[in-house]
Amino acid sequence: MINVDLKDRIAIVTGGAQGLGQAICERLAREGCHVVVVDVNEQGAQATATEIAKATGRRVVGRKVDVTQEARVQALFDDTVKDFGRVDIVVANAAILIAGPIAEADAEKWRAVMNVNLFGYFLTTKHACRVMQKQGGGSIININSKSGKKGSAANSAYAASKFGGIGHTQSVALEMARHNVRCNAICPGNLLESPLWTHPEKGLFVQYLRAGKVPGAKNIEDVRQNYVNQVPMRRGCSYEDVCNAVVFLASDASAYITGIALSVTGGQEMN
Repeated sequence: MINVDLKDRIAIVTGGAQGLGQAICERLAREGCHVVVVDVNEQGAQATATEIAKATGRRVVGRKVDVTQEARVQALFDDTVKDFGRVDIVVANAAILIAGPIAEADAEKWRAVMNVNLFGYFLTTKHACRVMQKQGGGSIININSKSGKKGSAANSAYAASKFGGIGHTQSVALEMARHNVRCNAICPGNLLESPLWTHPEKGLFVQYLRAGKVPGAKNIEDVRQNYVNQVPMRRGCSYEDVCNAVVFLASDASAYITGIALSVTGGQEMN
């Protein structure tokens, strides 16, 4: 029998105030978890927590944390243990993306992507493992990307950070298996309806159009159609698609699974 019961488990989700992170927080709460919504946007984290708690009846709190600052990450885990008694699930979702041609790349922006996406993931897993090792188990899930398995033109910083994230996931999985701590990654396809893509100023449709990432594209709709055409199932990835994978990897249904990078791409990436 497949057991996906997450009732009363304690979950931490970084980058949880908006977009995919917010959807993951809500889904975990609906599955029965108590959730710590973590984000650099304190107001957003608290608003999301209040809304989800009201809708689900679960205990949900918002915390302002910059995942690149170790003292703040350490305090997050210490405070969660103090408030809830343990940490069962950690979803490392916090990430940024700054696209641009390599010959024109801004070095400090490139460094910033690595700092949030890879160093921030390291700090999150370090302190998750510190807690989970003592309590005898837990599930760590990195929200990675299909760009962690295949290079992405005019997007080298993001792809490099995500390739590194998969290597980190596998390394932590090997080290922590004897402590019953599992570490896996989810590699979504393109979330074409999300603000990450659709934001009129900072969205990927605009960034990719400006960066010339899609040859011949004259407008945003040309960029969108290019990405839809790459998917055998002919649609973008949805929040629900990713949340289904999170619930599976967080639950006892995946108790014998660790170190994987699960593609959720509609067939676009099959490795």
